[in-house]
Amino acid sequence: MAADQTVHGIPPSLSASVTGSFAYLTVRDRMPTILTKVIDTIHRNKNKFFEEHGEEGISAEKQAISLLSKLRNELQTDKPILELMDGLPDAESWNQYLQRQQRQQGDQEPVSWFKSPWLYVECYMYRRLQEAIWLNPPINNFDFFNEGKTEGFFESQQAVMTLCTYLGDIQKSMQTLSENQLSQYFNKLLQVSLWGNKCDLSISAGQKNSQDSSPIDSLNSLQSFILVDDSNAVWLTLNSSRRLEGSGKTTADRVDIVLDNAGFELVTDLVLADFLVSSGLARQIHFHGKCFPWFVSDVTANDFQWTIRQTMAANHKWMCKSGFQWQSYLKEGVWCYHDHPFWTQPHEFCDMAADAPELYAALQGADLVLFKGDLNYRKLTGDRDWAHTVDFSTALRGFEPAPLCSLRTLKANVQVGLQPGQAEKLASQDPSWMTNGKYAVIQFHGPKLPQ
Repeated sequence: MAADQTVHGIPPSLSASVTGSFAYLTVRDRMPTILTKVIDTIHRNKNKFFEEHGEEGISAEKQAISLLSKLRNELQTDKPILELMDGLPDAESWNQYLQRQQRQQGDQEPVSWFKSPWLYVECYMYRRLQEAIWLNPPINNFDFFNEGKTEGFFESQQAVMTLCTYLGDIQKSMQTLSENQLSQYFNKLLQVSLWGNKCDLSISAGQKNSQDSSPIDSLNSLQSFILVDDSNAVWLTLNSSRRLEGSGKTTADRVDIVLDNAGFELVTDLVLADFLVSSGLARQIHFHGKCFPWFVSDVTANDFQWTIRQTMAANHKWMCKSGFQWQSYLKEGVWCYHDHPFWTQPHEFCDMAADAPELYAALQGADLVLFKGDLNYRKLTGDRDWAHTVDFSTALRGFEPAPLCSLRTLKANVQVGLQPGQAEKLASQDPSWMTNGKYAVIQFHGPKLPQ
């Protein structure tokens, strides 16, 4: 297969069950398993729907389950991909993307679940989940993934408290920190945000996946598992702004974070963002989340606000203090939360300039964009069968709205930017290295700055 050829169907390398700390399922099983859990969650909330909406709620529950059961049959039996019928603002874009897939495949047979790019059908399933719930008011705002995201947050409380305490200790001595000390703290919190990405419920198919150890104490033992570490380039990009501040130009006026998972990972992102602002490395943080429930544990606007409220309400000095600080950042406009339909579409990011020019233009206003997680990495690289030694910049295929960095733990069969022989050595030592979440990368693309 050519390096730039999209992987179609279910990749052979993912067809067998892989093991690891995330209780991985086979790719064939994961989507039906997630669908079954959604159906079960909706059914278990039947009494709640009745209490809130009466018989209308019960009827909506039955209709939603019927649509989801039909969807499960479609994906298990390789039925054709259907156009969306819910009339939501993004439906036309999705249907145009389906037509694009059909043109690429030709007219011999319809686009179907087993004969389409894996990235496309996986995203499509989550969009169909949204359609099934949206078509059935009054329960059409129900987040069927909320229980798992909430549990993930509360099960990680000790780690959250440890992290907020660590941040508080840094901030108490912020004015006296040397450049070297500031750099060291930045690298630690960047790595905490990186490894927070382990907590991904879409990969574990919704199974328990929380952080129950100290995120700071574990960093040294995890260092050798970072396959590409461009953290110094990220630091230079941010720190160059502070050197130029006296000239009236601050290049790190704004850092954007394209979020991945709710729960503990979101807290690691908020802590990193707080550090960037309180240290003067950035003046403003723009967060980008999802418009609706997506990939089981991805952050929505409700998750974002809920997490900050829960942190504010915590019976812990530093956790509570962090929550109030974060709320203050939002009120003052130092932090901003955005969502855009493009993040919940199947497009590769190299399509953004053409398919979502307003979003691309918005990202151009950032001085650094951090992309969290595996799905964002797949979209950055097109989820293609690249040689592992291909440069990250090549795999981006022209997507460069601003200097960018991917913080990702490996859970899918795509990885670029490795040294010659590195992938082969990993494969001999750990055959599931690309999918078991054990390894990670901090990969940067942007102008090279002097040391």
